[in-house]
Amino acid sequence: MSELKDKIDLNRLPSHIAIIMDGNGRWAKEQGQDRLYGHYHGVESVRNIVEGCAELGVGYLTLYAFSTENWDRPADEVNGLMELLVDTIRKEVETLNKNNIRLHVIGNMKQLPEYAQNEMQEAIDITSSNTGLNLVMALSYSSRWELVNAVKEIARDVQNGKLEADTIDAETFERFLCTTNFPDPELMIRTSGEFRISNFLLYQLAYSELYFTNTRWPDFRKKNLYEAILDFQGRERRFGKISEQVQDEQENIPTL
Repeated sequence: MSELKDKIDLNRLPSHIAIIMDGNGRWAKEQGQDRLYGHYHGVESVRNIVEGCAELGVGYLTLYAFSTENWDRPADEVNGLMELLVDTIRKEVETLNKNNIRLHVIGNMKQLPEYAQNEMQEAIDITSSNTGLNLVMALSYSSRWELVNAVKEIARDVQNGKLEADTIDAETFERFLCTTNFPDPELMIRTSGEFRISNFLLYQLAYSELYFTNTRWPDFRKKNLYEAILDFQGRERRFGKISEQVQDEQENIPTL
């Protein structure tokens, strides 16, 4: 694993990594257990990957923990997930603080049970002064909900005379998104062999590099993270330009 880590160019790290943590239920089924068993083991992967990103110096890590669609799952699984969320945050907040990690939440927090809202807010407040890794938990989140919500807020500001419709541009729109204070992800990882984005950061992933792995989330560890980052660093990011333009720009970057 250290050999993989040593190959990573720390000057070309993705500033923001987003992960769809998929496969807990299937992993549990393969173990002959119920779905919550997979979610409990997925927490260890969260710890490991948060630690890995902090060690490398990644600025932002967003984890898709619970979507708005997940509320439609069986009640016992939803209740178990909420209890697991609260229990995990309660246990981990001291470690986050000690490691200078700042916690953020994006999503419709009002949908969470009150006890979960209170626990999350307390953890956010406790870590609010930290300056290391920004850990962003997407809870009760979906991109379509976020986009519709942003449009409603913009329309309200136009109606109230705070905004002129003709002046609205991409920069204006981004101010109304949940991620307004974060850079767009440069690398998006999805585990468990599914090749879709599942209503996750649809606007923000416009130019992200997408990485899919068959590894189930409970088995995903630093080694897998390093592999994804190395794959990212091996790609040419053109943003609509041609290779020659990108190469010319890189060659003309002034050295310090």
